[in-house]
Amino acid sequence: MADLEYTVQDGIGTILLNRPHLKNAFTLDMTDQWGEALRSARTDPGVRVVVVTGAGDAFCSGIDLDAFNAEASGPLALKSLLTDRIHRVAHAVEDLDKPLIAAVNGIAVGAGMDMALMCDIRLLARSARLSEGYIRIGLVPGDGGCYYLPRLVGMAKALELLWTGDFVDADEAHRIGIADHVHADEDFAEAWRRYARRLAEQPPINVQMIKRAAYQSARTDVRTALDLISSHMAVVHSTHDSAEAMAAFRDRRAPVFEGR
Repeated sequence: MADLEYTVQDGIGTILLNRPHLKNAFTLDMTDQWGEALRSARTDPGVRVVVVTGAGDAFCSGIDLDAFNAEASGPLALKSLLTDRIHRVAHAVEDLDKPLIAAVNGIAVGAGMDMALMCDIRLLARSARLSEGYIRIGLVPGDGGCYYLPRLVGMAKALELLWTGDFVDADEAHRIGIADHVHADEDFAEAWRRYARRLAEQPPINVQMIKRAAYQSARTDVRTALDLISSHMAVVHSTHDSAEAMAAFRDRRAPVFEGR
């Protein structure tokens, strides 16, 4: 079986990290495939939601340190390893205007935690534990932890977690704003699939425009944000799916959205 598997079913694209014997530590080849899966999902009309999860009892323990050390033979090589390969996942995430869910089913450490932080939504199993961890091995967060974590938990808490490498359990992650929902381990697989299906059933054009508008609004002023959303509203109102939603609401039936 492949170390990373990407499948599409019922509008849900699932990226499965599949090295359970190594807690799904990722290789550089896996990051290449990871980025490619996200780019494929972005342009595939059959994909409405993307989920990243891990095989076995872990989400992701970060980069495989043997692979990392083999490639990091000097400052330039290390910078290139990050910018040319590992960071391509973050770039693909930035380009994806469809919901991206991290289904964290166990430990998420270092770059594994960062990969979860860059998603739109994080669903955690009760047994999940997260740690930035880099400082424990003499490194700094290399995959966006210093960018994503403060935006979720605030600067002081983020610095505490980054400086100490402390583990956070699922309930604490939920309390401080890392986790959006926590589910019992035995129910977790069905819980994240149910959540993904719910988003996949929404009108896809609206979902994508809402995501773009929300992220763009976080980086601009209110007048620009309102001007942008007025254009989005005008476009959405003209779509087939908008008419279908209105008709279904009037007829008290479930709508069927076609993405047009």
